[in-house]
Amino acid sequence: MKHLKIIFNALKGGFVSLFLLTTIPVFAQQDSLRMDSVEISLLTCQPHDEIYSLYGHTAIRYHDMRKGGLDIAFNYGVFDYHKPFFALRFVFGLTDYELGAYPYRLFQEEYRRFGSMVTEQVLNLTDEEKKALQQALAVNMQSENRVYRYNYFYSNCTTKARDIIERCIQGKVSYAAREGYAPSHREMIHEMAHNNPWAAFGNDLLLGILADQPTDREKQEFLPNNLMYDFDHAEIYQHGDYRPLVKERRISVPAGVQMVKSGFPLSPFTCGIILTAIAIALFCMQLQRKTIYRWWDATQMLVVGTIGIVLFLMLFSQHPTVSINLQILLLNPLPWFFLWKVVHGRSTRYWSITAILAVLFLIGGLFQHYAAGIWSLALCLLLQCYLHLKHRWA
Repeated sequence: MKHLKIIFNALKGGFVSLFLLTTIPVFAQQDSLRMDSVEISLLTCQPHDEIYSLYGHTAIRYHDMRKGGLDIAFNYGVFDYHKPFFALRFVFGLTDYELGAYPYRLFQEEYRRFGSMVTEQVLNLTDEEKKALQQALAVNMQSENRVYRYNYFYSNCTTKARDIIERCIQGKVSYAAREGYAPSHREMIHEMAHNNPWAAFGNDLLLGILADQPTDREKQEFLPNNLMYDFDHAEIYQHGDYRPLVKERRISVPAGVQMVKSGFPLSPFTCGIILTAIAIALFCMQLQRKTIYRWWDATQMLVVGTIGIVLFLMLFSQHPTVSINLQILLLNPLPWFFLWKVVHGRSTRYWSITAILAVLFLIGGLFQHYAAGIWSLALCLLLQCYLHLKHRWA
């Protein structure tokens, strides 16, 4: 079955390449045609089991309903994770995504296979606005315009679709206010990742204090579901009249059965509880025997120092929500400078410095949401700091 899947994907990839070479040039020449038979829709795709789809997806459908007319899905979320250092570039905000286009039936087939529901909102556009949007998509599909610098919160497949639609509307789009709805970026991704605690943990580990600030409507629309909601409640104001932005909403792909991959059986919170229990037990043993387990010191320092390198490097990321991360008070590269001395039982100021930083970390928890289980790591370090300082002062 795996070989058949590889062959199918290869054939589909070749078909899409042929489609781009033959159909897109035809699409670019559609500006002379009448638009009364054309529907342009916003497609909102629900998540499936792949990690990159955890927060959903957005695309634009161009459908000429005449016999033999074009039916194309435009997708600003095309990326190649096989490119060198893709994950590293993504973390540093240096990832390039691009606009892709392929037959709408292939788009449907893909999400039907994943079991993800796709909602289609047919936009209430005039013929002039449809033509403007068609021409804008044709310009975006040109090789020199297709690639853009991706940013998860501020420039992604959803915000790019919203922006190009808004630019082509001749009137002004008026959005209905959502009273009392001002979640932070962190709260929104927590809501989407509630079934994937380790993805939430990874996000919380990298996101800083700016991710805990309240957001407005425009910032909330990085999530496909939020943009779909706002489009449903939006109107276009033009020449003193209002018309709804969405004239029809329908289910393009019904929800199916999703095969959920089994992940690590324990949640970060559970791992934190286990770590706390181990730390307390080892603390009591060391206290009773009036000794210090250097292997336990080294283990904690290796974990903290390794994660600390990642958080330190995030200071240089182009993602604005990761630059000020108070978790670096606890998780920093400092242990690597003292590891050799600690392992060999040498006197060092590491534990005094760590105790001060851990206390500042605890205070920082009043201002920033920390990743699940990190509090347990702080407790481990503080207990070990107590033993070392007690031994020094004794």
